[in-house]
Amino acid sequence: MPHTAQASRTTRLLIPLVLLVTWLGIGGTLGPYAGKLGEVATNDQAAFLPRSAESTQVIDIQEKIRRSEALPLVIVWTARAGHGPLPATAREDAATALAQIGRSPLLDGAASPVLASDDGRALRAVVPLRADLDDGLANALDEIGAEARTVPATTAHLAGPAAAQADLKNAFSGIDGLLLGVALATVLVILLLVYRSLLLPLLIIVAAVLALALACAVVYALAEHGIVRVDGQVQGILSILVIGAATDYALLLTARFREELAHRDERTAAMRAALRRSAGPVLASAATVALGLLALLLSDLTNNRALGPVGAIGIVCAVTAALTFLPAVLVLLGRAAYWPARPHRADAETANGSQRLWRRVADLVDRAPRRVWALTLAGLLACAAFAPTLTTRGVPLDETLVGDAPSVTAQAVLGEHFPGGSGSPAVVVARAGALEPVTTAAARVPGVASVLPTTAGGEPGGPPLIADGRVRLDVTLTDPADSEAAERTVTALREAVHAVPDADALVGGITAQRIDTQRTAAADRTLIVPVVLAIILVILVGLLRSLLMPLLLVATVALNFFATLGVASLVFTHLLGFTGTDASVPLYGFVFLVALGVDYNIFLMSRVQEESIRLGTREGLRQGLVATGGVITSAGVVLAATFAALGVIPLAFLIQIAFIVAFGVLLDTLVVRSLLVPALVRSLGERAWWPGPPGGLRR
Repeated sequence: MPHTAQASRTTRLLIPLVLLVTWLGIGGTLGPYAGKLGEVATNDQAAFLPRSAESTQVIDIQEKIRRSEALPLVIVWTARAGHGPLPATAREDAATALAQIGRSPLLDGAASPVLASDDGRALRAVVPLRADLDDGLANALDEIGAEARTVPATTAHLAGPAAAQADLKNAFSGIDGLLLGVALATVLVILLLVYRSLLLPLLIIVAAVLALALACAVVYALAEHGIVRVDGQVQGILSILVIGAATDYALLLTARFREELAHRDERTAAMRAALRRSAGPVLASAATVALGLLALLLSDLTNNRALGPVGAIGIVCAVTAALTFLPAVLVLLGRAAYWPARPHRADAETANGSQRLWRRVADLVDRAPRRVWALTLAGLLACAAFAPTLTTRGVPLDETLVGDAPSVTAQAVLGEHFPGGSGSPAVVVARAGALEPVTTAAARVPGVASVLPTTAGGEPGGPPLIADGRVRLDVTLTDPADSEAAERTVTALREAVHAVPDADALVGGITAQRIDTQRTAAADRTLIVPVVLAIILVILVGLLRSLLMPLLLVATVALNFFATLGVASLVFTHLLGFTGTDASVPLYGFVFLVALGVDYNIFLMSRVQEESIRLGTREGLRQGLVATGGVITSAGVVLAATFAALGVIPLAFLIQIAFIVAFGVLLDTLVVRSLLVPALVRSLGERAWWPGPPGGLRR
């Protein structure tokens, strides 16, 4: 008999041991890919434009025209502080330095002549750098900058697309180590404080790291074969998403396992019960996030489509680790996993501090449900009233990189002395036979400073370069390329050149790309938002076997999203100093907040449903709120802190996403899920499960 019991125990532990060894093998083999994802990432913004936009067509045509691949670098010379106007020999000295720069193999064509500003206090020249410098771009700028600084009594500034791209690369440098370190440290500290356990937080962190290793390896392989695209933004979001989601799912499972251990002596039976009761909500919540992200494949913006499958892969890996690796470790360790606060049978009868707090919340909701939902609803609607004030016209160059980026300073100096669009011209491509009328039409547009064709020799005044029967014209605008005035000029420019007969003219460039991106992002929101809502609604109906409850949950998380946007608009404008947001920010915020927000409602209402089958809706709501209040709030705080870690990357887009998701998750966890939803369900009673009650709920 003892031999049989021992054999049975060995058999029960065999599967956990196999799972543990498998995951350790995955971590050891695939772990390095978490640091190698940057090798297949691209931060070339041209690769992430709308597929069908006019500006994208211009880029495709430019590839056939020599020098179109070059990355423009604008060198600006000004007098050193306190030295007055430029010295008389400055232009000659700058030309000498430029000639030396022109001998460098870093260039793709000839540099422009040195031009003086109208005020006589600055000089500039445009240097076409090779587009394939990639990681060598920073060194190239250092080399060119050192030569440019040899001009006596002047200060040299490097501006234009090449300088901006170098600063962007610098912002993403070390993203793997920095972001991952900050996120994991934040999660670990929170878990230690909340659970007062030394081993459990480490186990959860290991599960998240293993999930991230697997996700990065899969994404690396797909990106290497050109199946998915990855840029710095997608790379950062993947890390945060996997860590946050894996931690959330792990917290739900470990909390349920602890409950079961308080009622059962045998750890394997406790884990079976915990998985049986928690796997459904965890899989449903993972499905809402993964399918919500996959809805981004409907976008016409390539970076949106890139995030869709990459994020979904991350969620799948997160839920796989949470439901395989973690159960295996918990079964092997049993109560020791929670040391020093090991669960005992007495725990089932004794409320801890967290439960006492949530019992008070449940009492409040039960006692005055109408007052609770009326006050919370009024507060959320007041915040949502500011949502329309959020500007989505894009982030100006001087706000894109947060901090003192050299390219931003240089662009400001350039704008002080030359037309605002210098270094970032609008690009017109047209049939060669229509060069003259297109040039004339473009020059007549208000806001255009100059129109020059690309020449065969690379210098102004020569014969135009004709490739595949087309020519390129660089149209310098009087206003900065990232301004609303420049957008109005480019819109008028498009109308003017499109009207030229038989010219087949198209307008691209940075300003045109901003216009096309904004229009496409607006169209994407119109299409994708209802698709995501429909996906979530279907999943909730299947999980809860109800129609009214899913509609209620979707409506509350949608309200939470708009309330978050309203608060974000005020914070961005009055606290952080942003004059606008990236066009994709609202869509990203919607997908993350609605999908992740529904997660917490799934965790709550699936438990309420479970308890209501035994106790009825009123008492089931109380028991469900008390049982899940602590763990869901902890999960929300962890997820919010994890997304807030994106703020360490000095890029406006990621800082805006970090605030929207972090604040929205906290608002959803502490207000919507804790007060609004329970109060509405309490007011509706058994009707909340219409057309139920499901599963034989007692009336």
